[in-house]
Amino acid sequence: MTIPVPMQLLLRLALFLLFAATPVFAQVPGLTLDSGTEAEAAEPASGQAIDDLVRILQDDAARAALIERLQQAAPAEAAPEAPPDLSIARQLAEYTRSIAEGASSTAQALGGAIVNIRDAFSGTLNADYDILQSVLVGLAIVAVGLFGSFFILRLITIPLIARIESRLGGRSLVARFSGLCLAALVDAASVLVAWALGYVLALNTGTTAGGHMGINQSLLLNAFLVVEMTKLVFRVVLMPRFASLRLLPVTDENAAYWSFWAARIISLLGYTFMFVAPVLTSSVGRAAASAVQVLVMATAIIIGIIIVLQNRDDVRKWLTDLAGRRKFDGFGRVLVAIGQSWHILAIAYLLAILIAWFTNPNGALPFMLGATVQSVIAVVIGGLIVTFIGRFVSVGLRLPHDVKERLPLLETRLRAFVPRVMLIVRWIVIIGVVIAIGQAWRLFDFLGWIGSDEGLAAAGSVFSAALIVLGAIILHVVVASWVEYRLNTISGKVPTAREKTLLNLFKNAFTIALVVFGLMLALAQIGVNIAPLLAGAGVLGLAIGFGAQKLVQDIITGIFIQFENVMNEGDVVEAAGRSGVVEKLTIRSVTIRDLSGTVHLIPFSSVDQVSNMMRGFSFHVAEIGVAYDSDIEGVKQAMHDAFARLMETDHKSEILDDLDMQGVIAFEASSITVRARIKTLPGKHWAIGRKYNELLKVIFAERGIEIPFPHITYVQGGEARASGRVLHPDGDALPKPANAD
Repeated sequence: MTIPVPMQLLLRLALFLLFAATPVFAQVPGLTLDSGTEAEAAEPASGQAIDDLVRILQDDAARAALIERLQQAAPAEAAPEAPPDLSIARQLAEYTRSIAEGASSTAQALGGAIVNIRDAFSGTLNADYDILQSVLVGLAIVAVGLFGSFFILRLITIPLIARIESRLGGRSLVARFSGLCLAALVDAASVLVAWALGYVLALNTGTTAGGHMGINQSLLLNAFLVVEMTKLVFRVVLMPRFASLRLLPVTDENAAYWSFWAARIISLLGYTFMFVAPVLTSSVGRAAASAVQVLVMATAIIIGIIIVLQNRDDVRKWLTDLAGRRKFDGFGRVLVAIGQSWHILAIAYLLAILIAWFTNPNGALPFMLGATVQSVIAVVIGGLIVTFIGRFVSVGLRLPHDVKERLPLLETRLRAFVPRVMLIVRWIVIIGVVIAIGQAWRLFDFLGWIGSDEGLAAAGSVFSAALIVLGAIILHVVVASWVEYRLNTISGKVPTAREKTLLNLFKNAFTIALVVFGLMLALAQIGVNIAPLLAGAGVLGLAIGFGAQKLVQDIITGIFIQFENVMNEGDVVEAAGRSGVVEKLTIRSVTIRDLSGTVHLIPFSSVDQVSNMMRGFSFHVAEIGVAYDSDIEGVKQAMHDAFARLMETDHKSEILDDLDMQGVIAFEASSITVRARIKTLPGKHWAIGRKYNELLKVIFAERGIEIPFPHITYVQGGEARASGRVLHPDGDALPKPANAD
């Protein structure tokens, strides 16, 4: 009988279901499957199975029985899942159940490990000792050659590293780093050469000679390479034998201590898990390998606990000293608290690693070790960055001498600005370390969140806002430095008083505008709607305008004063009854320092007039009083001669015109006043007037010209003259002379 192709496909599908549910077909009438022939019946291409299936399908009763059995064997329709119970009681029950299951798994793992140890030492494990003996012989040959050559190479490399230390050790940081790199290369070369010699020996000796090597020799060589390279890293970092090349601030005793224990633990774990356990698994059995792993892991944890207890007091003292350097601030108190109980946390962590390995060595232990390594790397990198920032801030920023001459205030500005930025960077680094640790221990999925649309949007907003703030700060420093450069007389052209005033006003106005717009743009970047802020600012400005009329008057008057250029910085003015030098001008007030050095802050609302004594030119007005019997022409000539001597001094360049002699201007009670004027540069008339008065006094004294001053004349009365008594200058009355009438 020929079966159509669709029917053949249907038969093949039914045949697959038939052998997937063999117990069902065993009870079908007319179909007998012997248990001894089940393996043969399991072949899809068996012709007998196809014939039996065809016979069942042709028989109505057998076909109906087969359909009924298949319906009974088919899984029932899944009932709709009930919504999850999110109550606190249900969540607590789930949590306690997971804890109980984990504890049970741990107990079972511990029990299995104990059984494996007992079987390994009681000899009940099945093992082919002939194979084990041959394996051990081949491994012994490779191990002797490998470790023997490495020992000899170490004897050669240690003197080489000592010579490197004698030449480069103890010098500058660059020289020490170069010597450290050379020492690391020499040490690594010894490891690689020994590893290569071991491979050559494994390929040409023992039962595997002739260019082929066993897997066990390869395991030993690879374990040697990984373990010794890891130990090399610790030797390079600590340098226990060569202190002059050591970069870390560690004592010789501590370097030797940590190098010793790190080498033992790395060798113990590395050779056990990478070499001994795989060899025992293939040669003796999984139970023996598990027993050895249990012993080694427990030994390593015990060694770790011993190391923690040995260093408990040293670490506590070190953390307390760090807190003392920080004067026991918030972070210092945290360090003290950690120092009191750090050993308990460390021991608990080591025991957790041991329990995790017993429970799930293929999953939990690699996760904890990987998370630990990532956390240590994050802490080390963050610590190095924070230390570098701290040293950079403590050393300070120093600019070149020529830059300091051109911009004398830039270094001070940067010293005030850079530490704040470095403090922000320090906190960003600390937050990054915390995020890295949380990501390593899967406390949260920061990378997954940052890769999502929401994370990218949030990170982009924060980054944009930070860039805006940083750009505003840099722009402020640039503009302030440019204004400082324009006002510096050393850099080039001497700025005028007007330039000083306008540049300082521009710097103040630019700073205020930059702060306002920078803050608004930064808030807009992080999602804050600044429209209500702008509207509120307008309403607030209107309220201030109505409530602070004096402030508005100050600003409006200041704007007009600046617009009309009435006064500038450095001018000598009189405003609101105060005279002095203008030291500072803002849009609201003027700061004046008077002759005695007193500083007066005068708001523009109290200024009704400004008298500027330094515009265009100045006059020294010399009003000289002489006696009535003086020769006026002689006085005028003396004043001209004094001016001629003045022109021979350094003040000649400050005098703009000849002496303006105006003559007699007043008759006083005891003197005649003669006036003359000297035209000078703005603000120079005070110094020129003082010098002119000195010269004029000298000439008057030379020529006998009297400058009147108050005199007191005593006139004796008639009775005193008649009695012959006259008043002595000392006040005593003297008798009249004998020859007096």
